[in-house]
Amino acid sequence: MNDSDLVKRLAWSGLLAGIGALASLATTRLAAIAFRRIFAEDPPE
Repeated sequence: MNDSDLVKRLAWSGLLAGIGALASLATTRLAAIAFRRIFAEDPPE
C-alpha cells in the first residue's frame, strides 16, 4: 500500500465519520420534533 492509498483511506474514514455524525444529529432533531408534536411535551433526556 502506498501513501496515496493511505491518504484515500483516511479521507474516506473522515468523511464517513463526519457524515455519520451529521446524520445522527439530524435524526435526533427530527425525532424530538415528532415527539413534541405527538405528545405536546419535551422528549425525555
